[in-house]
Amino acid sequence: MIVGEFPPNSYTTPVFTTYSDTRYLMHKHSDLHSKVPDKIFKRFRVYLKDYKLAFAVAIIGMIGYSVIDVLVLAQLETLVDDSLGQGDYEYLRLAAYFIVPIFIFRGILNFLGTYSVSWIGNHVVMRMRQQLFSRYIHFPVEFHDNNSTGQLISKVIYDTEQVANASSKALITLVREGALVIGLLIAMFYKSWQLSLIFILIGPLVAIIVSVVSKRFRLVSRRIQDAMGGLTSTVEQVLKGHKVVLMFGGQDKEDKSFADKNNHNRQQNMKLIVARILSVSSIQVIASIALAVVLYVASTPGLVVTLTPGVFVSVVVFMTMLLKPLKQLTTVNSEFQKGMAACVSIFKVLDQQVEVDKGTQSIERAKGKIDFKDVTFSYPSKEAPALKNISFSVKPGQTFALVGRSGSGKSTISSLLTRFYDNQIGEILLDDMLLSDMQLKDLRRQFALVSQHVVLFNDTIANNIAYGSESKVSREQILAVAKTAHVLEFLEQLPEGLDTMVGENGFMLSGGQRQRLAIARALLLDAPILILDEATSALDTESERLIQDALDRLQQNRTSIVVAHRLSTIENADTILVIEAGEIIEQGTHQSLLSQNGAYSQLYNMQFSEELVSK
Repeated sequence: MIVGEFPPNSYTTPVFTTYSDTRYLMHKHSDLHSKVPDKIFKRFRVYLKDYKLAFAVAIIGMIGYSVIDVLVLAQLETLVDDSLGQGDYEYLRLAAYFIVPIFIFRGILNFLGTYSVSWIGNHVVMRMRQQLFSRYIHFPVEFHDNNSTGQLISKVIYDTEQVANASSKALITLVREGALVIGLLIAMFYKSWQLSLIFILIGPLVAIIVSVVSKRFRLVSRRIQDAMGGLTSTVEQVLKGHKVVLMFGGQDKEDKSFADKNNHNRQQNMKLIVARILSVSSIQVIASIALAVVLYVASTPGLVVTLTPGVFVSVVVFMTMLLKPLKQLTTVNSEFQKGMAACVSIFKVLDQQVEVDKGTQSIERAKGKIDFKDVTFSYPSKEAPALKNISFSVKPGQTFALVGRSGSGKSTISSLLTRFYDNQIGEILLDDMLLSDMQLKDLRRQFALVSQHVVLFNDTIANNIAYGSESKVSREQILAVAKTAHVLEFLEQLPEGLDTMVGENGFMLSGGQRQRLAIARALLLDAPILILDEATSALDTESERLIQDALDRLQQNRTSIVVAHRLSTIENADTILVIEAGEIIEQGTHQSLLSQNGAYSQLYNMQFSEELVSK
């Protein structure tokens, strides 16, 4: 997908208007951690605004559920004093008739409340995940270079799941059990305000405990999220590099590394559990002290006026019933705090700067003239420049080769051409227009890239070849480029042909087969400029010859930038640029560079000697 602006209907927060040159590191917005919880919750509530009707239904259902419980318990006084105390059994008979319908209605209210809140929670999580994914595909390359893929995946999977718990399970408990606590307290005061006042005195102590524990919950929850990100990164790296692990006997090393991180995650979870248990136990002990005082007062005649058996039983039952919702409110506080900590983690990503397109000029199809004028570029994470005062020109239709040792800056030039990075000094022009003035979508449409690191998606061969062009090409066109790129040679051996699934990153195919698919994709794109970054590096000699023939035909009437390791593939290039430590040290044709007996000649003779030895 071309990066530049969000699709019109995606779930996104407003796009920022300026591009920051600072590094896209995850700690860039660490000040979110210092924000008071109510500000984080206020931002989280924005996600609930679109579901006001469902939220109203949920509130009615949950509060109605708790009100019925309180009303049923409130009948204890009448049951004890009148029905049992004075022998009036008509009330018991009426209760027998109504109890089943009441609980059916109670169940309906519970279903409405629980379902509505869960529905809201799942929509909120879906929206957050969509926002994160949209951000990921619209972030500049620099962001992904500086952040672990495992950490980013963990935010989409684990962190949003914590938000789901906060917006569904925690919300259900907070509203339903909170309403029950309020209802029970009102009923208690109505029955006997003297006895109820004793229980109210514990309120400040409970509030202090909840406040202290909440801070602990948020701190430990952030650590758990970081630990989960580390676990995800470790698993991802080992699964992707499992062949290297097997070949070099790294099982024990990786097993120990994962065990350490796994144990760290367990320790953080246990800290959360300990804080939860201690807070629940403390509140229940305080509540039991209040209940003991009530029992003592009730045992002293004259301290409480008009204390009937029914009133006494009602107040004691109310107080006993309060213990359960107080426990659940304290327990669910940990879930809520985990959700808020997850929101901080997610908001950090959503606040990162997306790739901003300042280009105003559009271009349909470039002629292919490229100019670098005194270009200097440094990667944000490094002080030494990757390119120093680079200047060269490529005419339309020419083949321009870049040669040099690994890390000399060859691939950096192609990254600047496609504006994966922006140069700090100098000018880069395409058809005499500054790259920075062009719209990113139009600019990148002018290039077809074939890299040594082929990226294939877990899809069919046909869809991988037509990636980015699905709506514009026919199956016949796909077959035509597949034939030119010599894909048909191995395609005929596959039972599903073009409809064969290639697996994750094409693991069902060999390196040479993946490379040919990438070349077929570039052929189909039919861009005016080709960037071939070690395009034949993964091919055997025979395949390389076939592919080189296809590339020779493809390069006709197109500008080609060839980053080459095998110098035999660029002998016919119009211009060869030899780069060392980010600087141009030689420039010319193959023959002219050989006659100079310089760096290029040394590289060529070295490779030629190696080829002779290998033969």
